[in-house]
Amino acid sequence: MSWLIAGISTGVGKTLVSALICEATGADYWKPVQAGDLQNSDSIIVKKLVNNKGLKIHPEAYRLLEAASLHYAAELEGIRISREGINLPVTDKPIVVETAGGLLSPLSENFFNIDLASHLSLPVILVVNNYLGSINHSLLSVEALRERKIKIRGIVFSGKKVPHAENFILKHSGLPLLFSVPFLSNPDADTISGQAALIRDL
Repeated sequence: MSWLIAGISTGVGKTLVSALICEATGADYWKPVQAGDLQNSDSIIVKKLVNNKGLKIHPEAYRLLEAASLHYAAELEGIRISREGINLPVTDKPIVVETAGGLLSPLSENFFNIDLASHLSLPVILVVNNYLGSINHSLLSVEALRERKIKIRGIVFSGKKVPHAENFILKHSGLPLLFSVPFLSNPDADTISGQAALIRDL
């Protein structure tokens, strides 16, 4: 099975979670759109963090220079991100597909991250980081996915553990907790390997 890794906001730990799942399952990795920091892209970070020598990093469909909202970064270069330009790579292995930004972050005028799940026919793993407002963002994300009848595989909590918030999100979303990732200040491949060994069933 392949998965779409989506977050309740930007900077919540999607790349770290993607690396963990690649390490735990032997899946390929693909980030369809990268905006900014092309010399240290998420694809490069995942490659550094995953010990599995069989890891295949599929090239991005769009590589944009500006670290900005994807639709705007593309506009600056005279590019329009389209559904037709994003097609799941052909492989005989599962693929971890990482989005950029939150679910309703726009790729173009009428094409959002949330639309990638439907377009690629993938279930969503929702990454949640605990911060003031994360309950609201989590439940809104779940509601938006369900409104579009997109399958949600479950939730991954990333960063500092806040039990009361996590329990509330799980109770009111009705979703399973797949695993949790502690705060990692400077993760490396050995750290990822150790954490990946704790992941049992996706």
